[in-house]
Amino acid sequence: MLSKHHSIQRDQLEMITLDQLVPANHLVRKIEAAIDFTFIYDLVKDMYSEIGRPSIDPVILVKLTLIQYTFGIRSMRKTIEEVETNMAYRWFLGYGFHDKVPHFSTFGKNYERRFKDTDLFEQIFYRILMTASERKYPESGYYVKDERTKQFAYSFHTAADRNGFVLGSIVTPGNTHDSHMLEPLVEQVIEKVGKPEAVAADAAYKTPAITSFCRQTETVKPSFFFMSQYMSPLQ
Repeated sequence: MLSKHHSIQRDQLEMITLDQLVPANHLVRKIEAAIDFTFIYDLVKDMYSEIGRPSIDPVILVKLTLIQYTFGIRSMRKTIEEVETNMAYRWFLGYGFHDKVPHFSTFGKNYERRFKDTDLFEQIFYRILMTASERKYPESGYYVKDERTKQFAYSFHTAADRNGFVLGSIVTPGNTHDSHMLEPLVEQVIEKVGKPEAVAADAAYKTPAITSFCRQTETVKPSFFFMSQYMSPLQ
């Protein structure tokens, strides 16, 4: 039966918060949960005067840059345009529905007046790097390969097609056995690309459970290869 969606719902009045519009797994939520950006105030306090008009929050200026480079936006002008309509970006910046977003030239002026010829962004980078390093050890796993290879590490599991193009990837603690990851990787590939014709993997994946899973999957699209690589938390 043919149905039509009525666009009159565009005018529907809703009681909703900005927080409700940002998906729980959105990257900006993960960044906000992992990094306390208030350390920036101490880094920039000597760059601001005690008199004059109130400035734009320096944390917002840094977060704008983070949005631009994290999400591959080509310019600050375009970043500001995206913030105007992207509720996740507004949430990350601490802006409400109706808060005015700064003009794109504001960042350039602040950079020229306060941040140019300083190591501010380098300090911010290393501070975030240290925060990430400190938090990696509860999340990594103790990886043991032989008597000499024992360390806290991550395991990077990858599915690629016959041409070497990555079709799916999962990062786990280093003590997660490779064979446990084939099934979720295959499901990830099927969801994003389609069913493969065959699965090629090394001996670590040769288990009865994996064989049974592959037979039940009834694969029908290009083959791919699985590999895993271990990474130290400090890499």
